[in-house]
Amino acid sequence: MMTVYGTRPEAIKVAPVLRALQDHPRLESVTVVTGQHREMLDQVNEIFGIVPDHDLDVFAHAQSLNALMAKVFDRLDPVLEAEQPDALMVQGDTSTVAAAAIAAFYRRIPVVHLEAGLRSGDIMSPFPEEANRRITSQVSALHLAPTASSRDNLLREGIHGDGVVVTGNTVIDALLHTVAERQDFADERLAELEAAGGRVLLVTSHRRESWGEAMHGVGRALRRLAEAYPETTIVLPAHRNPVVREAILPHLEGQDNVLVTEPLAYAEFTRLMKLASVVLTDSGGVQEEAPSLGKPVLVMRENTERPEAVAAGTVRLIGTAEDNVVAEVARLLDEPEAYRVMANATNPYGDGNATSRCIAALAQMLGVGEREPDFSG
Repeated sequence: MMTVYGTRPEAIKVAPVLRALQDHPRLESVTVVTGQHREMLDQVNEIFGIVPDHDLDVFAHAQSLNALMAKVFDRLDPVLEAEQPDALMVQGDTSTVAAAAIAAFYRRIPVVHLEAGLRSGDIMSPFPEEANRRITSQVSALHLAPTASSRDNLLREGIHGDGVVVTGNTVIDALLHTVAERQDFADERLAELEAAGGRVLLVTSHRRESWGEAMHGVGRALRRLAEAYPETTIVLPAHRNPVVREAILPHLEGQDNVLVTEPLAYAEFTRLMKLASVVLTDSGGVQEEAPSLGKPVLVMRENTERPEAVAAGTVRLIGTAEDNVVAEVARLLDEPEAYRVMANATNPYGDGNATSRCIAALAQMLGVGEREPDFSG
């Protein structure tokens, strides 16, 4: 069984499955990283004790999507030829996922898609992820859907139900494991913030579809919030992409209650989520993780492929318009009842046992076990 992944979000979600594969008596695991993200990917592997068998090392600064895909195709194919895996697993919707799935399909290797079936309904948003996951679905033999809604998306697209298993999301398994480890902050400012207590607004922003004026609007909105709520600390782990930094950071200069950090290791980020009062993000994974910690999540996007938490009430779509971002954050900071409703909503994404269901489904596909009952939410 070969697993291919390349970014930090992928690594977080495959890590529990890889650990379980290593312990399985009848499944042999081969791990391949593409290095689509470099430093952040390595951090997650270290946390979970994963040592890849192959590293394709495709990362390059300012690399185009086409150049990235071409490298993955070119460097993965000899590994597939040498290892001859019985199946290949990918997770999610990155360019690594789409390229690895197609490369395996071309070699008639069955593809297993972890976190299958997410759909925003708009092929351009999120870009290029919505297209990547749709493409991957078309060549996959086994679809590990995190929720019943994701399963239903696949069935509507003509995927045969026998190949779809509802597992819950492995990110919850990873989150619960990591929070229990209690990693200290390397940044002394975060340690001091934790010791002092007080209200914290955690912000992450990086999506390509927001680059340009929309992201400048996010920066202006954060400055207005910092000025309006001087007793609230805004913490922004800044994405390393210079397009993101140049759009947001200039608007925050001189604000004493804004704390800008480098990207945090996963264990530290989970601790920061636990510390936060409100989470403002455009991330996909954070929409799943933060509700498990009882945190209201405001999503700076026009749509989401994760509608379950919106329906449950723990996530709210607010777009990127400056005035709307300010108003929605202010509502949670000013209105205790609005905060309580979102903070106490049920998280629909998992019960911490998704890994077991995934391993059982893999074992059944490979003829060495039986699948477990689907996750019911």
